[in-house]
Amino acid sequence: MSAWSLERTNELLADRGIEPRKSLGQNFVVDSGVIDRIVGLADLGPRSCVVEVGPGLGALTVALAQVAGRVVAVEKDESLIPVLREVLTRSLPSTDNIEVVAGDALDIEWSELLSRENEWVFVANLPYNVSVPVVLAVLERAPMVSRGLVMVQQEVAERLAAKPGGRTIGVPSVELSWYASAAVRDTIAPEAFHPMPNVDSALLEFHRREAPSDSVELSEVMSLVATAYRKRRKMLRSSLGGVLSSEAMERAGIEPTARPETLDVHDWVALIEQSRVATMEPGDN
Repeated sequence: MSAWSLERTNELLADRGIEPRKSLGQNFVVDSGVIDRIVGLADLGPRSCVVEVGPGLGALTVALAQVAGRVVAVEKDESLIPVLREVLTRSLPSTDNIEVVAGDALDIEWSELLSRENEWVFVANLPYNVSVPVVLAVLERAPMVSRGLVMVQQEVAERLAAKPGGRTIGVPSVELSWYASAAVRDTIAPEAFHPMPNVDSALLEFHRREAPSDSVELSEVMSLVATAYRKRRKMLRSSLGGVLSSEAMERAGIEPTARPETLDVHDWVALIEQSRVATMEPGDN
């Protein structure tokens, strides 16, 4: 069980004259019960390989290293890395299974950092201001990551895990669903962090799956999705009328009177496929 606390966090920060950086979205988790919950839901064991983004002071890192076979912790704020290393050394009998890397998760070469011979689990308390791009970057550029459990703003978690027909579904929901299935596993109160955010957080779980198409590119899908969602309250025959005919929509099994939030990623793929058919019809040779 984790022994972390707000008092320990404040002591570490005060001793080193460190202030949480709002520009980096730093809200350190200080509730040992929440840390234990994350580790439990992550379902890790001695053979598990974990990648953590934004380890901060090491509260979650210590708990992960106690159960996983290997942990790679990527920290952008280099001023925190000496503190992180000290915390790990003092808290664990050995740090042989931990690698601390200075880097930005949005720029790092994941293929060089993480071995493709292993399946990796992404577990992190993500900075609010970059949570969506980090999750999508990991899914896009780190195929060795097979699943994840990340703490993000509750509204963001609900948006990323949204299903067709819901009010929160949007462009990021569709992009994530290209790579993975997702669900909100738990909500976390602001009191679990220092400094306390003004909103609730949530644990977002995802499991990688096969892409919905071998012939259609994600970039094609997202271009069409972005066009439709610019007029999300409009029917597809209006929002996509300039790029797709009603007949093409019907051939894809989509009602032209439908609105974008009712479609899943497979529907968008079908629309792309039918747009290609339309350009290849007789007389267009």
